[in-house]
Amino acid sequence: MAVSFKDLGLCNTRDMFAGAMAGKYAIPAYNFNNMEQLQAIISGCAQSRSPVILQVSKGARNYANGTLLRYMAMGAVELAHQTAPIPIALHLDHGDSFELCKDCVDSGFSSVMIDGSHLSFQENMALTKKVVEYAHQFDVSVEGELGVLAGIEDEVSSEVSHYTDPEEVEEFVRFTGVDSLAISIGTSHGAFKFAPGKPVPPLRFDILEEIERRLPGFPIVLHGASSVVPEYVDTINAYGGDIKGALGVPEEQLRRAASSAVCKINIDSDGRLAFTAAIRKALAENPAEFDPRKYLSPARDLLVELIKHKNREVLGSAERI
Repeated sequence: MAVSFKDLGLCNTRDMFAGAMAGKYAIPAYNFNNMEQLQAIISGCAQSRSPVILQVSKGARNYANGTLLRYMAMGAVELAHQTAPIPIALHLDHGDSFELCKDCVDSGFSSVMIDGSHLSFQENMALTKKVVEYAHQFDVSVEGELGVLAGIEDEVSSEVSHYTDPEEVEEFVRFTGVDSLAISIGTSHGAFKFAPGKPVPPLRFDILEEIERRLPGFPIVLHGASSVVPEYVDTINAYGGDIKGALGVPEEQLRRAASSAVCKINIDSDGRLAFTAAIRKALAENPAEFDPRKYLSPARDLLVELIKHKNREVLGSAERI
């Protein structure tokens, strides 16, 4: 039996993006895999009074269990509203098939992404339109993608980037009816975005500006936008980790993007790094500890601080509620 996201207290992204466009900020889209990460995202966003998109990949949904995830989302809404009535969306990140997107719509997701970027342009449009037609029957938002990001994240991977062609965006949006569009302008998935020892190449704001010109007022999304905070990488390595050459997108470039048509910025790797850094430190300093609460609590606390920083200093989404 299908479940409406509205019965879970969730929102779709339509009003979120309208507010972000008017206010020149970006909605944070944080990926999570477990309860502690979800608690941190909700606490950080409620404390900073920021709307939030909770993102779940195909792999994370399988890991958490779709039924349990539904009730976790409902609980997240109740938890947030104890502090602030922030809008919360539950979003499928990188859906790879119509069937997966349909299942998420039917199980209470308020937003889904169909990633047909690995297909031909025509095949991508056809698949995206099919998802849109189904999801819009239930007022669920749909994100499409044009262009390919390099890097690896969950089950999404590509060795090279293919920048979004601005000449294709108008036809894609008009034909498919998508609510937002993920583009490729130089970000990439994972923690190893750029070649170590070389200057980080700037994002292709010229492509973004041309897309803005062709699609005035249309919500644009950036994937692969973690900054790969050096402090977390250093902590991981200091306590037995082996992460070398990790580089991310400079926060000042993300802030510039957030003040444009970019209404949603995805952050996953930074959260993973913060969580792992705190756990490694806690276990190294307390080698006899075997109570998960004792090493997961510091990880949750550090993730809360990261999220508040991102909302306030990078995305500009804090104090918008």
